[in-house]
Amino acid sequence: MPDKLTHFNKTGDARMVDVGGKDTTRRVAVARGRIAMRADTLNLIKEGGHKKGDVLGIARVAGIMAAKRTSELIPLCHPIAITRIDMQLLPDEANHCVSCEAGVETHAQTGVEMEALTAVQTALLTVYDMCKAVDREMTITDIQLVRKSGGQSGGWERDSHD
Repeated sequence: MPDKLTHFNKTGDARMVDVGGKDTTRRVAVARGRIAMRADTLNLIKEGGHKKGDVLGIARVAGIMAAKRTSELIPLCHPIAITRIDMQLLPDEANHCVSCEAGVETHAQTGVEMEALTAVQTALLTVYDMCKAVDREMTITDIQLVRKSGGQSGGWERDSHD
Protein backbone atom coordinates (compact mmCIF):
# COMPACT_ATOMS: atom_id res chain seq x y z
CA MET A 1 0.00 0.00 0.00
CA PRO A 2 1.25 3.52 -0.77
CA ASP A 3 2.25 5.60 2.23
CA LYS A 4 0.77 8.83 0.87
CA LEU A 5 -2.66 10.09 -0.11
CA THR A 6 -2.90 10.11 -3.90
CA HIS A 7 -5.63 12.73 -4.26
CA PHE A 8 -3.32 15.60 -3.27
CA ASN A 9 -0.52 17.24 -5.26
CA LYS A 10 2.88 18.28 -3.87
CA THR A 11 1.46 21.47 -2.39
CA GLY A 12 -1.51 19.73 -0.76
CA ASP A 13 -4.19 20.76 -3.25
CA ALA A 14 -6.88 18.24 -4.17
CA ARG A 15 -6.46 16.65 -7.58
CA MET A 16 -7.90 13.89 -9.69
CA VAL A 17 -5.35 11.07 -9.92
CA ASP A 18 -3.83 10.69 -13.39
CA VAL A 19 -4.71 7.18 -14.60
CA GLY A 20 -3.71 7.86 -18.21
CA GLY A 21 -0.56 5.75 -18.01
CA LYS A 22 -2.24 2.76 -16.38
CA ASP A 23 -3.14 -0.39 -18.28
CA THR A 24 -6.77 -1.12 -19.02
CA THR A 25 -7.54 -4.29 -17.07
CA ARG A 26 -10.54 -6.17 -15.69
CA ARG A 27 -11.28 -4.74 -12.27
CA VAL A 28 -13.81 -6.05 -9.78
CA ALA A 29 -14.86 -4.78 -6.36
CA VAL A 30 -17.30 -6.22 -3.84
CA ALA A 31 -18.73 -4.21 -0.94
CA ARG A 32 -21.31 -5.01 1.71
CA GLY A 33 -23.30 -3.50 4.54
CA ARG A 34 -26.54 -3.93 6.42
CA ILE A 35 -29.49 -2.10 7.87
CA ALA A 36 -30.80 -3.19 11.27
CA MET A 37 -34.47 -2.73 12.08
CA ARG A 38 -37.32 -3.91 14.25
CA ALA A 39 -38.60 -7.42 13.59
CA ASP A 40 -42.02 -6.14 12.48
CA THR A 41 -40.36 -3.83 9.93
CA LEU A 42 -38.43 -6.75 8.47
CA ASN A 43 -41.65 -8.77 8.31
CA LEU A 44 -43.35 -5.98 6.35
CA ILE A 45 -40.48 -6.03 3.85
CA LYS A 46 -40.44 -9.82 3.53
CA GLU A 47 -44.20 -10.20 3.18
CA GLY A 48 -44.47 -7.41 0.63
CA GLY A 49 -46.96 -5.66 2.89
CA HIS A 50 -45.32 -2.28 2.57
CA LYS A 51 -47.55 0.40 1.01
CA LYS A 52 -44.70 1.62 -1.21
CA GLY A 53 -44.22 -1.77 -2.89
CA ASP A 54 -41.26 -4.12 -3.30
CA VAL A 55 -38.75 -2.52 -0.94
CA LEU A 56 -35.82 -4.78 -1.80
CA GLY A 57 -36.46 -4.64 -5.56
CA ILE A 58 -36.54 -0.86 -5.54
CA ALA A 59 -33.44 -0.71 -3.32
CA ARG A 60 -31.61 -3.03 -5.75
CA VAL A 61 -32.38 -0.72 -8.68
CA ALA A 62 -31.36 2.33 -6.61
CA GLY A 63 -28.00 0.72 -5.84
CA ILE A 64 -27.38 -0.04 -9.51
CA MET A 65 -28.29 3.50 -10.51
CA ALA A 66 -26.03 4.97 -7.83
CA ALA A 67 -23.04 2.86 -8.88
CA LYS A 68 -23.38 4.20 -12.42
CA ARG A 69 -23.41 7.80 -11.12
CA THR A 70 -20.64 7.58 -8.53
CA SER A 71 -18.38 10.06 -10.31
CA GLU A 72 -21.17 12.66 -10.06
CA LEU A 73 -21.37 12.17 -6.28
CA ILE A 74 -17.72 11.74 -5.25
CA PRO A 75 -15.79 14.76 -6.53
CA LEU A 76 -12.48 13.12 -7.51
CA CYS A 77 -13.81 9.80 -8.86
CA HIS A 78 -13.25 9.06 -12.52
CA PRO A 79 -16.30 8.40 -14.69
CA ILE A 80 -15.96 4.81 -15.86
CA ALA A 81 -17.92 2.37 -17.97
CA ILE A 82 -19.30 -0.32 -15.69
CA THR A 83 -19.66 -3.69 -17.39
CA ARG A 84 -21.53 -5.53 -14.60
CA ILE A 85 -23.30 -4.83 -11.33
CA ASP A 86 -24.67 -7.59 -9.12
CA MET A 87 -26.78 -6.38 -6.19
CA GLN A 88 -28.12 -8.69 -3.49
CA LEU A 89 -30.34 -7.67 -0.61
CA LEU A 90 -31.16 -10.49 1.79
CA PRO A 91 -33.45 -10.39 4.84
CA ASP A 92 -31.79 -11.82 7.96
CA GLU A 93 -34.48 -12.75 10.48
CA ALA A 94 -32.06 -13.84 13.21
CA ASN A 95 -30.43 -10.39 13.31
CA HIS A 96 -33.46 -8.27 12.28
CA CYS A 97 -31.65 -6.73 9.36
CA VAL A 98 -31.27 -6.66 5.60
CA SER A 99 -27.78 -7.47 4.33
CA CYS A 100 -26.62 -5.95 1.08
CA GLU A 101 -23.74 -6.91 -1.20
CA ALA A 102 -22.73 -5.27 -4.46
CA GLY A 103 -20.27 -6.62 -6.99
CA VAL A 104 -19.14 -4.18 -9.65
CA GLU A 105 -16.92 -4.86 -12.68
CA THR A 106 -15.24 -2.79 -15.36
CA HIS A 107 -12.46 -2.99 -17.92
CA ALA A 108 -10.73 0.31 -17.27
CA GLN A 109 -7.65 2.16 -16.02
CA THR A 110 -9.05 2.59 -12.51
CA GLY A 111 -10.94 0.44 -10.04
CA VAL A 112 -14.58 0.25 -9.01
CA GLU A 113 -14.29 0.22 -5.22
CA MET A 114 -16.14 3.51 -4.86
CA GLU A 115 -18.90 2.32 -7.18
CA ALA A 116 -19.45 -0.84 -5.10
CA LEU A 117 -19.48 1.13 -1.84
CA THR A 118 -21.84 3.73 -3.29
CA ALA A 119 -24.19 1.00 -4.53
CA VAL A 120 -24.43 -0.59 -1.07
CA GLN A 121 -24.89 2.68 0.77
CA THR A 122 -27.58 3.90 -1.63
CA ALA A 123 -29.47 0.61 -1.60
CA LEU A 124 -29.55 0.65 2.20
CA LEU A 125 -30.56 4.32 2.27
CA THR A 126 -33.43 3.41 -0.04
CA VAL A 127 -34.59 0.73 2.39
CA TYR A 128 -34.45 3.37 5.13
CA ASP A 129 -36.38 5.88 3.04
CA MET A 130 -39.10 3.40 2.17
CA CYS A 131 -39.53 2.15 5.75
CA LYS A 132 -38.90 5.25 7.86
CA ALA A 133 -42.63 5.85 8.32
CA VAL A 134 -42.84 2.67 10.42
CA ASP A 135 -39.31 2.51 11.91
CA ARG A 136 -37.15 5.62 12.30
CA GLU A 137 -34.63 3.75 14.48
CA MET A 138 -33.19 1.67 11.65
CA THR A 139 -29.40 1.74 11.62
CA ILE A 140 -27.14 1.41 8.60
CA THR A 141 -23.88 -0.27 9.59
CA ASP A 142 -20.80 -2.16 8.48
CA ILE A 143 -20.39 -0.55 5.04
CA GLN A 144 -17.09 -1.98 3.84
CA LEU A 145 -15.05 -3.11 0.91
CA VAL A 146 -14.85 -6.91 0.96
CA ARG A 147 -12.43 -7.51 -1.90
CA LYS A 148 -11.05 -6.04 -5.09
CA SER A 149 -9.04 -7.36 -7.98
CA GLY A 150 -7.19 -5.96 -10.96
CA GLY A 151 -4.97 -3.00 -11.53
CA GLN A 152 -1.41 -2.25 -10.44
CA SER A 153 -2.01 -3.11 -6.80
CA GLY A 154 -3.56 -6.48 -7.70
CA GLY A 155 -6.00 -8.25 -5.46
CA TRP A 156 -7.01 -7.48 -1.92
CA GLU A 157 -9.41 -9.25 0.42
CA ARG A 158 -10.67 -8.24 3.85
CA ASP A 159 -9.55 -10.51 6.66
CA SER A 160 -12.49 -12.55 7.91
CA HIS A 161 -12.15 -11.08 11.41
CA ASP A 162 -12.49 -7.46 10.20
